[in-house]
Amino acid sequence: MTSPASGAGSAADLPDYAPIPRSALGPALNDQGYYVGRVERNLYWVTDGVYQSAFLTTRDGVVLFDAPPSIGHNLRRAVDEIAAANGVTNTVTHLVYSHHHDDHAGAASLFGGDVVRIGHQETKRLLLRDNNPARPVPEVTFADTYTLQVGGERVELAWHGPNHSPDNIFIHFPGHDTLMLIDIVNAGWVPIYNTNLTEDVPGYMAAPATALSYPWTHFISGHVGRLATRDDVAVHQAYIADIEASAKEALAAVDPVPFYMHYGENFWAGIRGHLNTVTDRAAAPVIAKYTGVLAAADIEIYTWTTTFAIMQSLRLDRGPSGPVHP
Repeated sequence: MTSPASGAGSAADLPDYAPIPRSALGPALNDQGYYVGRVERNLYWVTDGVYQSAFLTTRDGVVLFDAPPSIGHNLRRAVDEIAAANGVTNTVTHLVYSHHHDDHAGAASLFGGDVVRIGHQETKRLLLRDNNPARPVPEVTFADTYTLQVGGERVELAWHGPNHSPDNIFIHFPGHDTLMLIDIVNAGWVPIYNTNLTEDVPGYMAAPATALSYPWTHFISGHVGRLATRDDVAVHQAYIADIEASAKEALAAVDPVPFYMHYGENFWAGIRGHLNTVTDRAAAPVIAKYTGVLAAADIEIYTWTTTFAIMQSLRLDRGPSGPVHP
């Protein structure tokens, strides 16, 4: 693996990467650093170009979906902007957590104590564990499914098992032709390190097929500067499938014995040599194939670490991890 040099002394020392495909980019941000746009009817999305949130305006109040701290107070500004333009209330009455991670929920406390917070039961457990006042514990929780009805609007929340995190849920807006699923697909971009820093790799790999089983046209992914489409999800699936196939081939092709023979009693060095060689072999064709197709595919460490995570999942989750000693 060739990774960017650490401790670069100046901008001149930084590596260059392939141009970002224009299709990976979203609308321009305003002077305050955010963009808010209509998804359908009274459902809106907000982005700072890296993170995303959404909100639903209703006759009884505003329902907010996630509160990334990088957007922070701009969420309030976005809600106020839309409410003023449409002559509706700007009072946030409900906040739905997609999952417990701070980068998507760390501004949840900005909306006061009167907001009804909703999340999966595991989200509540994890937020109690983390004990961070910026992410108040949800008062309303559910195990498998929950129907949220506010001001004549309906939102379906569902947990289909662990994926990116143990508590990451699917948020379906049946009246708005939209699905929200965070930290799985980055529209037009590769996942960052280790399958988007995922905790359950098999669940992460299965989540896009579950997403596609819902009826929707618009997809709110939680990251990058534009909404996703069904085609974006399909390209992501192809990228992950190519990594899986390449990892299987590399595991079968690379002989581990020379590495362990060379390092002798230094078993950890043998493991590093073997598994890094497998990952190098598996990642290289995927990086070449998707450079220019998915943004940041040529930042090798992203595909390399995602390949390593999937390769390890093939060994440890599906098995076999290695031959059985006779």
